Amino acid sequence: MSTVRMHADEVDVDASLVRGLLAEQFPEWADLPIEAVFPRGTDNRLFRLGDDMVVRLPCRAGTVSTLVKEREWLPRLGPHLPLAVPVPLALGEPGDGYAFTWSIYRWLDGENAIDAPIADFEQAADDLAGFLVALEQIDTSGAPPLGRTSRGAPLAALDPAVRGWIESLGAAIDGATVATAWEEALEVPEWEGPPVWVHADLDARNPLVRNGRLVAVVDFGTLGVGDPACDVAVALKVLPPNARERFRNALAVDGATWARARGWVLCQALGAAAYYTPETNAVLYAEGRRWLGELGFELR
Repeated sequence: MSTVRMHADEVDVDASLVRGLLAEQFPEWADLPIEAVFPRGTDNRLFRLGDDMVVRLPCRAGTVSTLVKEREWLPRLGPHLPLAVPVPLALGEPGDGYAFTWSIYRWLDGENAIDAPIADFEQAADDLAGFLVALEQIDTSGAPPLGRTSRGAPLAALDPAVRGWIESLGAAIDGATVATAWEEALEVPEWEGPPVWVHADLDARNPLVRNGRLVAVVDFGTLGVGDPACDVAVALKVLPPNARERFRNALAVDGATWARARGWVLCQALGAAAYYTPETNAVLYAEGRRWLGELGFELR
């Protein structure tokens, strides 16, 4: 388990800090067992609290607003969704030398879809499609604006970042071929429908699996409204080729949205490969490499 910092601006968060915050603010839970959850999140640290709770603490200032958003919207969205989502139980305040607000959630039993095998990928295709259909049908009145990742926005919003990542990766990729693929994605017609709710971070780290089946989805920090293509991208990230068509049919995905979804996978793969290393975030770096492979590219 790497202890190398993922980000230059992250703060240290450990079990002793969690214990101190609990003793100060939630003494009724302060004596419960605390166990760090691995792999570490990219922007938050998670600690299992007793048998049925989890503490989630931002390790970066820019992440605080995403937890505030989750606390507001998950109780509203969760009852409409066919898979379980985190249930906020308590709001923690800054204290004990820690500068950010933090949250306590109900623990969701399961393992991420990287570590836990999915027994039936056709069933998983149905479950993922059903989750997205339900999410997209929820009323968007008062929905939060797109977050700092711009996921759900037109792909063109990510163009400067993507070109920067291609350049920074240098000889690690076939830059000219990758750039051509990205330019083709930019030429696809933009989403013309009304903005819909998007989770916007549906890769294999965030669906939870129990007994071989998807049971929950976590990490709604990028939640917003926009182009559903960023969620359709889950087909390439989680499902094998023989289950993707089933997912696409169940969700009635048109050709342009499918093509934009491939563009999102390419964008996120390049971002993961350029920003992280096997030392700072082995899981996400490996996922970026795998996503590039799904699109026919090699990370050398």
